[in-house]
Amino acid sequence: MIAKQLITNHVFPVKPSDTGVFTLAQMDEAHLSHLPIVEGIEFMGIISDKEILAMDEPGDAIGPYRITPARAFVTGDQHVYEVLKLFSSMNLTMLPVINDKNHYLGAIILPTVVNSMAEIVGIHNPGGVIVLEINDKDYSLTEIVQIVESNDAKILSCFVTSYPDSTKLEVTIKVNRMEIGPLLQAFFRFDYVVKASWSKENSYNEGLQDRFDALMNYLSI
Repeated sequence: MIAKQLITNHVFPVKPSDTGVFTLAQMDEAHLSHLPIVEGIEFMGIISDKEILAMDEPGDAIGPYRITPARAFVTGDQHVYEVLKLFSSMNLTMLPVINDKNHYLGAIILPTVVNSMAEIVGIHNPGGVIVLEINDKDYSLTEIVQIVESNDAKILSCFVTSYPDSTKLEVTIKVNRMEIGPLLQAFFRFDYVVKASWSKENSYNEGLQDRFDALMNYLSI
């Protein structure tokens, strides 16, 4: 999934000649703290509510107050992972999308990114979830895939979580089977530490949602 596929129709850019008061009203209506500034089709930068509130005269044009942090935008062909990274690192509420000529294509909002990540990790597909704890030097996705497939299952999604000052990794895999007992036994035979698992339908959705929420919190978005 790439950036131009995530563009929303609910963000309307402002012009450099628009006033701070008008721009704040637009932010309030869109429930955002940032808006793109566009002159014609040319992307000029972004402005935040904090910059507007710091203006001496909110009735002045916003053009001189716009901010353009390094890489505070994505191009249309960038992957959703890069979109997520910028949202997290820059604490943005929306992210402009431009083309290679610096023309404004649209904007992405955070809920759209979260929904796309839910699709990527297969949160809506039935199956069991297994969380493994592994030393980083022992991590081998190839071996994990072989163990799963040798037990007549397929991995639907996989993500790895690392922690500061730790040599341990958490590897969360989702498989296409609800009955994961044989898989757990196989991991035990290969000396894997199974930190958690979910397989019953009534606890599966809640468990996977918790893991997904934990990932989002870890990314600080």
